[in-house]
Parts: sequence; structure tokens; C-alpha cells
Amino acid sequence: MSEETAPVLIVEDEIKLARLLADYLSASGFASECLDTGRDVVETVRSRHPQLVLLDLMLPEKDGLTLAKELRAFSDVPIIMITARVDEIDRLLGLELGADDYICKPFSPREVVARVKAVLRRAQRVSERSEAPRLVVDEATLEASLDGHPLGLTPVEFRLLKALAAQPRRIFSRSQLLERLYEDHRVVTDRTVDSHVKNLRRKLSTACGDEEIVRSIYGVGYKLDL
Repeated sequence: MSEETAPVLIVEDEIKLARLLADYLSASGFASECLDTGRDVVETVRSRHPQLVLLDLMLPEKDGLTLAKELRAFSDVPIIMITARVDEIDRLLGLELGADDYICKPFSPREVVARVKAVLRRAQRVSERSEAPRLVVDEATLEASLDGHPLGLTPVEFRLLKALAAQPRRIFSRSQLLERLYEDHRVVTDRTVDSHVKNLRRKLSTACGDEEIVRSIYGVGYKLDL
């Protein structure tokens, strides 16, 4: 199914907002369906197989975090979480449960449509790739390669890539990555992760060019897009 006709499930209890999003999606060539409670979301995903779910955090009957966890138990459908709650704990919880992106109210409907397109493009690239993995991480030799190109990583960079690659698309906070980087659990600042990510990106770019393999998620941390 092409991106232009991809059905999007909008789960939003503000009915006017849901209709507005549906109108903007329709103008961009997307079919959509709206639910205003969390009650029927799992059943709808099982039966309708939407290409993407726009999932509000605060819903009657069943909240968005619970629904994200239930959906990830059986489906890889892309999820963009929508919320008016912007505190760090909720953001991390939503992303760790498998959300592909996160947008906070108030927002521009055009921005939501742009996010939908970006997430679906990434999902399409993943589905079109061959069975041969692009990224190979060999723990026995501490060597890694991307598209057949050796990366020449330091031990810390290798552990960073290994942590990100173990759960692609999951967003890791800096503190979560630090726990995985140093075997002696030395005390370092969160910004140490930024330095190692910068070096890792530089080495990945030799194999993938302009493709952004390690993405920064503002205010949260990093994720691997492969």
C-alpha cells in the first residue's frame, strides 16, 4: 500500500481536533479513521491493520501508555503519541513502550502530517530492505560493519552502537546509555554520551552518506533508525 493511501488511525478524545487532523490528512492523500476512547483500539488495529496510529496519551477507558504496550505485544504498527503532558517521565515512558515519535499539544496539524509522512517513509524503507542485515555487530571481535563497510569503533563506541542496535527505534535517555557504556561504572556527565554519539555518527556516515542512522530526540536522548 502506498503512502498516499495509507490509512491512519486517530485515537483522540477531543472530537474537533480529531476531525481537524482527519481533514489535514485527507488533504495530503491519507485515509483515516477516528476513535474517541481507548476501548476499541486494540481490536481495531487487529482487524483494520492501519499503517499508523496517532495515539493520544490521555483517553477515557484506557490510556495511551497502556494501549502502546498492548499494541507492541502483537504489532509493529508505527505509533505517534500525542499529549498535553510534557514532563520527562511521561515522554520517556511513551517512547520506551515503542512509540516511533512524540508530539506535544498545542501543535500545528501540518506538523502532524509531516511527522506521519516521515514515520511512514522510515517504516517503508525498513520493509523494503532485504533479509540480509545492514548492520552487523560482532561481540566476539568487538567489530561492527554497516552495508559491508567496517566501522572501526573504539570499545566505548562499540558498546554504544550495541545498546542502540539491540532495540532499534527505541529512544534511550543519556543516563540509560551511560549505564551501558562503561563497565567500571565510572562517574561521567550526560554530555559524555553526546561526544561518543558524535564520533559514532562520523564513522557511520562513511558507510551511509547523508542517511541519519542515529537520531537525536530533543529533550530525551537517542535512537537507532535502521
